[in-house]
Amino acid sequence: MTETLAPDFVKIDLTTIEPDIAVKLLIHQAAQMQASDLFVLACDGVVQIAVRQWGRMKKIRDVPADQGRSWISYLKAMSSMDIAERRRPQDGRWIFDDQGRQLDLRLSLLPTLYGEDLTVRLLDRNSSLLSVDQLGLNRHDRQGIMSMIQANAGLILVTGPTGTGKTTTLYACLQFLNDGKRKINTLEDPVEFSLAGIRQSQVHPKIGLDFSELLRSVIRQQPDVIMIGEIRDPETAATAVRAANSGHLVLATLHAPVAAAAVQSMLSLDVNPHFLASGLRGVLSQRLVRVLDEKTRIPYELGPGGAAATFGDVQELIEPGDGEVFYGPDPSAPNEGYSGRTAIFELMEVTGDIRRAISDKLPAHELESIAIRHGMLDFRRAALMKVAQGVTSMEEVFKNVPTEYLGLEDA
Repeated sequence: MTETLAPDFVKIDLTTIEPDIAVKLLIHQAAQMQASDLFVLACDGVVQIAVRQWGRMKKIRDVPADQGRSWISYLKAMSSMDIAERRRPQDGRWIFDDQGRQLDLRLSLLPTLYGEDLTVRLLDRNSSLLSVDQLGLNRHDRQGIMSMIQANAGLILVTGPTGTGKTTTLYACLQFLNDGKRKINTLEDPVEFSLAGIRQSQVHPKIGLDFSELLRSVIRQQPDVIMIGEIRDPETAATAVRAANSGHLVLATLHAPVAAAAVQSMLSLDVNPHFLASGLRGVLSQRLVRVLDEKTRIPYELGPGGAAATFGDVQELIEPGDGEVFYGPDPSAPNEGYSGRTAIFELMEVTGDIRRAISDKLPAHELESIAIRHGMLDFRRAALMKVAQGVTSMEEVFKNVPTEYLGLEDA
């Protein structure tokens, strides 16, 4: 299995090469696998090498502990960390030239029971960012998000757990808005990609420059659009809502499980419910699922009446012919039957009824009910559409969207 994942690195006799060469080969292999993260993990007697590919952690191989430690020391040196410090967490950065391909490596070091664990986030500086049309939005949600981001003012929240593509969605929206007619400022931690024509600033907590402090300064720069990497404290939340109510279009990420729950997350940060109701334009919640490999996916006939029972709730939303066959992955395929990832979205557009519900501080499940009555596709139906279209499998949906958000908790 591991030889299929990383044949070159698995077969190398590591005793014959220097640490710098081994590390460069390892980073190259991770990039070839389209891995988002590379892990060098200290274990009992060995160091484990693994990657995260399309959201799943995959082990490549174990190496002797002394060899793994030498690799970590080299990576610490190249990313401007303190090589002698082994008791405290550290962060670093290394712009790595992978045969002409620029990789922006963000390194995080953590002391553990058996030594230092190193996580390397790989960002390809040469890769093109996704457009709004490439995010995986269905027609209904694409129309809604385009309407929201073309407004002159208001707050748009993008929610979901860590690693679900929220920043990618924000960048796609910014690229659409970046037509030279708007002044766009971003506040990020860190700045992941350089966007020509957009004023990008990075927070520096070590010197007291957090999101709230930076946001106050950005507002004085007279921007038309503000992107906030994450709302995580009451002051940032309150300032973002004030900016949205005073004529700025504000896009921000927030940790909330579903779209309707974002309102409760903001209220828990002591935001005035009336100001939030007047400034909020919409919430986009998302999850990532792996995409079935069209070359190896396995079709399953649903049988008489099976399609109506399985996909009846989204039958009017899918194209003719979709939903007649149920697809699953081929676990014997080298890529386990998947190739890449896409997103499942839940878009709550703020209507008059929802504004009144926010002002009255109604609970999330009541907000969700109102939003569904006004046309919101909840996670359950959005996921069913992806399955009916053969894009992903039901297994992937269950893994990445908790059953309580699929309406299946009693099933």
